Amino acid sequence: MNDQLRPGDIAPLFHSKDQHDNPVSLEDYRGRKVLLAFFRNSACALCNLRVHQFMQRSTVWQQEGMEVIALFESPEASLRKYVGQQDAPFPLIADPVAEIYDLFGVESSEAKAQATLSKPGIHEEISAKVEAAGFKLIPEEGSNFNRIPAEFLIDEDGVIQVAYYGELITDHLPFETIERFAAGHGEDARRLQP
Repeated sequence: MNDQLRPGDIAPLFHSKDQHDNPVSLEDYRGRKVLLAFFRNSACALCNLRVHQFMQRSTVWQQEGMEVIALFESPEASLRKYVGQQDAPFPLIADPVAEIYDLFGVESSEAKAQATLSKPGIHEEISAKVEAAGFKLIPEEGSNFNRIPAEFLIDEDGVIQVAYYGELITDHLPFETIERFAAGHGEDARRLQP
Protein backbone atom coordinates (compact mmCIF):
# COMPACT_ATOMS: atom_id res chain seq x y z
CA MET A 1 0.00 0.00 0.00
CA ASN A 2 1.16 3.53 -0.73
CA ASP A 3 1.65 6.17 1.93
CA GLN A 4 -1.76 7.71 2.41
CA LEU A 5 -2.28 11.40 3.09
CA ARG A 6 -4.17 12.70 6.09
CA PRO A 7 -6.20 15.77 7.01
CA GLY A 8 -3.79 18.60 7.76
CA ASP A 9 -1.26 17.51 5.11
CA ILE A 10 -0.43 19.94 2.34
CA ALA A 11 -1.78 18.53 -0.92
CA PRO A 12 1.07 17.53 -3.24
CA LEU A 13 1.34 19.85 -6.22
CA PHE A 14 1.06 18.50 -9.73
CA HIS A 15 0.97 19.82 -13.29
CA SER A 16 -0.94 18.13 -16.08
CA LYS A 17 -3.42 18.90 -18.84
CA ASP A 18 -7.15 18.29 -19.09
CA GLN A 19 -9.43 16.77 -21.73
CA HIS A 20 -9.19 20.00 -23.77
CA ASP A 21 -5.36 20.13 -23.56
CA ASN A 22 -5.58 23.05 -21.11
CA PRO A 23 -2.86 23.11 -18.44
CA VAL A 24 -3.99 22.13 -14.94
CA SER A 25 -1.88 22.91 -11.89
CA LEU A 26 -3.16 22.34 -8.37
CA GLU A 27 -1.21 25.42 -7.32
CA ASP A 28 -3.43 27.55 -9.58
CA TYR A 29 -6.42 26.61 -7.40
CA ARG A 30 -5.08 28.33 -4.29
CA GLY A 31 -7.79 30.61 -2.90
CA ARG A 32 -10.52 28.12 -3.88
CA LYS A 33 -11.68 24.86 -2.36
CA VAL A 34 -11.08 21.74 -4.45
CA LEU A 35 -12.68 18.32 -4.68
CA LEU A 36 -9.92 16.15 -6.14
CA ALA A 37 -11.30 12.77 -7.25
CA PHE A 38 -9.29 9.76 -8.38
CA PHE A 39 -11.22 7.24 -10.46
CA ARG A 40 -10.41 3.77 -11.75
CA ASN A 41 -10.48 4.34 -15.50
CA SER A 42 -12.37 6.38 -18.05
CA ALA A 43 -14.61 3.51 -19.24
CA CYS A 44 -15.67 2.52 -15.70
CA ALA A 45 -19.46 2.84 -15.60
CA LEU A 46 -19.51 3.63 -11.87
CA CYS A 47 -16.87 6.30 -12.42
CA ASN A 48 -18.88 7.81 -15.26
CA LEU A 49 -21.98 7.84 -13.07
CA ARG A 50 -20.05 9.64 -10.32
CA VAL A 51 -18.76 12.23 -12.83
CA HIS A 52 -22.36 12.72 -13.99
CA GLN A 53 -23.41 13.32 -10.38
CA PHE A 54 -20.58 15.85 -9.99
CA MET A 55 -21.73 17.62 -13.15
CA GLN A 56 -25.24 17.96 -11.73
CA ARG A 57 -23.84 19.72 -8.65
CA SER A 58 -20.85 21.58 -10.11
CA THR A 59 -22.61 24.90 -10.78
CA VAL A 60 -23.65 25.22 -7.13
CA TRP A 61 -20.24 24.10 -5.95
CA GLN A 62 -18.52 26.71 -8.13
CA GLN A 63 -20.82 29.41 -6.75
CA GLU A 64 -19.72 28.29 -3.28
CA GLY A 65 -16.07 28.58 -4.28
CA MET A 66 -15.27 24.90 -4.85
CA GLU A 67 -13.79 23.42 -8.02
CA VAL A 68 -13.66 19.79 -9.15
CA ILE A 69 -10.70 18.00 -10.72
CA ALA A 70 -11.15 14.37 -11.77
CA LEU A 71 -8.32 11.98 -12.60
CA PHE A 72 -8.43 8.70 -14.48
CA GLU A 73 -5.74 6.05 -14.82
CA SER A 74 -6.31 5.97 -18.57
CA PRO A 75 -4.60 7.15 -21.73
CA GLU A 76 -5.78 10.47 -23.18
CA ALA A 77 -7.48 8.76 -26.14
CA SER A 78 -9.57 6.59 -23.81
CA LEU A 79 -10.41 9.57 -21.63
CA ARG A 80 -11.81 11.42 -24.65
CA LYS A 81 -13.62 8.32 -25.96
CA TYR A 82 -15.40 7.44 -22.70
CA VAL A 83 -15.79 9.90 -19.83
CA GLY A 84 -14.81 12.83 -22.06
CA GLN A 85 -18.05 12.37 -24.01
CA GLN A 86 -19.94 13.73 -20.99
CA ASP A 87 -18.50 17.21 -21.64
CA ALA A 88 -17.77 17.87 -17.98
CA PRO A 89 -17.43 21.55 -17.02
CA PHE A 90 -14.36 20.74 -14.94
CA PRO A 91 -10.95 19.24 -15.72
CA LEU A 92 -10.70 15.53 -16.51
CA ILE A 93 -7.08 14.40 -16.38
CA ALA A 94 -5.56 11.29 -17.93
CA ASP A 95 -2.84 9.82 -15.73
CA PRO A 96 -2.07 6.51 -17.49
CA VAL A 97 1.11 5.78 -15.52
CA ALA A 98 -0.46 6.82 -12.19
CA GLU A 99 2.12 9.47 -11.29
CA ILE A 100 -0.43 11.73 -9.58
CA TYR A 101 -2.15 8.69 -8.05
CA ASP A 102 1.18 7.80 -6.41
CA LEU A 103 1.63 11.36 -5.08
CA PHE A 104 -1.68 11.03 -3.25
CA GLY A 105 -1.18 7.43 -2.11
CA VAL A 106 -4.15 6.10 -4.10
CA GLU A 107 -4.23 2.36 -3.74
CA SER A 108 -4.40 -0.45 -6.25
CA SER A 109 -5.62 -3.65 -4.59
CA GLU A 110 -6.65 -6.91 -6.18
CA ALA A 111 -8.00 -8.10 -2.81
CA LYS A 112 -10.29 -5.05 -2.45
CA ALA A 113 -11.45 -5.26 -6.06
CA GLN A 114 -12.27 -8.95 -5.60
CA ALA A 115 -13.95 -8.24 -2.24
CA THR A 116 -16.29 -5.84 -4.02
CA LEU A 117 -17.19 -8.32 -6.73
CA SER A 118 -17.64 -11.21 -4.31
CA LYS A 119 -20.39 -9.41 -2.37
CA PRO A 120 -23.72 -11.16 -3.07
CA GLY A 121 -25.77 -9.35 -5.71
CA ILE A 122 -23.26 -6.51 -6.18
CA HIS A 123 -22.78 -7.06 -9.93
CA GLU A 124 -26.53 -6.95 -10.52
CA GLU A 125 -26.87 -3.87 -8.29
CA ILE A 126 -24.05 -2.04 -10.08
CA SER A 127 -25.41 -3.00 -13.50
CA ALA A 128 -28.91 -1.79 -12.66
CA LYS A 129 -27.66 1.51 -11.20
CA VAL A 130 -25.34 2.47 -14.05
CA GLU A 131 -27.62 1.28 -16.84
CA ALA A 132 -30.54 3.24 -15.35
CA ALA A 133 -28.32 6.32 -15.69
CA GLY A 134 -27.46 5.44 -19.29
CA PHE A 135 -23.96 4.03 -18.74
CA LYS A 136 -22.72 0.60 -19.75
CA LEU A 137 -20.20 -1.71 -18.16
CA ILE A 138 -17.37 -1.51 -20.73
CA PRO A 139 -13.91 -2.90 -20.04
CA GLU A 140 -11.09 -0.52 -20.96
CA GLU A 141 -8.25 -2.37 -22.59
CA GLY A 142 -5.05 -2.19 -20.57
CA SER A 143 -6.69 -0.46 -17.61
CA ASN A 144 -5.90 -1.14 -13.97
CA PHE A 145 -9.00 -3.02 -12.88
CA ASN A 146 -7.75 -3.06 -9.27
CA ARG A 147 -7.54 0.71 -8.71
CA ILE A 148 -9.53 1.79 -5.66
CA PRO A 149 -11.18 5.25 -5.81
CA ALA A 150 -10.08 8.09 -3.53
CA GLU A 151 -11.38 11.64 -3.02
CA PHE A 152 -9.86 14.65 -1.28
CA LEU A 153 -11.32 17.93 -0.07
CA ILE A 154 -8.61 20.60 -0.17
CA ASP A 155 -9.06 24.06 1.34
CA GLU A 156 -8.12 27.46 -0.06
CA ASP A 157 -4.60 27.18 1.38
CA GLY A 158 -3.89 23.81 -0.24
CA VAL A 159 -4.41 21.86 2.99
CA ILE A 160 -6.21 18.53 2.83
CA GLN A 161 -9.28 18.71 5.06
CA VAL A 162 -10.73 15.30 4.17
CA ALA A 163 -8.85 12.34 2.68
CA TYR A 164 -11.18 9.52 1.68
CA TYR A 165 -9.65 6.27 0.49
CA GLY A 166 -12.24 3.71 -0.61
CA GLU A 167 -12.33 0.23 0.84
CA LEU A 168 -14.08 -1.17 -2.23
CA ILE A 169 -14.31 -0.11 -5.86
CA THR A 170 -17.80 1.20 -5.10
CA ASP A 171 -16.72 3.50 -2.23
CA HIS A 172 -16.85 7.26 -2.54
CA LEU A 173 -16.95 10.24 -0.23
CA PRO A 174 -20.54 10.89 0.91
CA PHE A 175 -22.18 13.80 -0.89
CA GLU A 176 -23.23 15.22 2.50
CA THR A 177 -19.56 15.71 3.40
CA ILE A 178 -18.79 17.35 0.05
CA GLU A 179 -21.84 19.63 0.31
CA ARG A 180 -20.88 20.83 3.79
CA PHE A 181 -17.32 21.49 2.72
CA ALA A 182 -18.41 23.36 -0.42
CA ALA A 183 -20.79 25.49 1.64
CA GLY A 184 -17.90 26.54 3.85
CA HIS A 185 -18.39 24.25 6.80
CA GLY A 186 -14.87 22.85 6.83
CA GLU A 187 -15.04 21.94 10.50
CA ASP A 188 -18.12 19.80 9.82
CA ALA A 189 -16.36 18.12 6.91
CA ARG A 190 -13.40 17.22 9.11
CA ARG A 191 -15.71 15.74 11.73
CA LEU A 192 -17.32 13.64 9.02
CA GLN A 193 -13.96 12.21 7.96
CA PRO A 194 -14.68 8.47 7.63
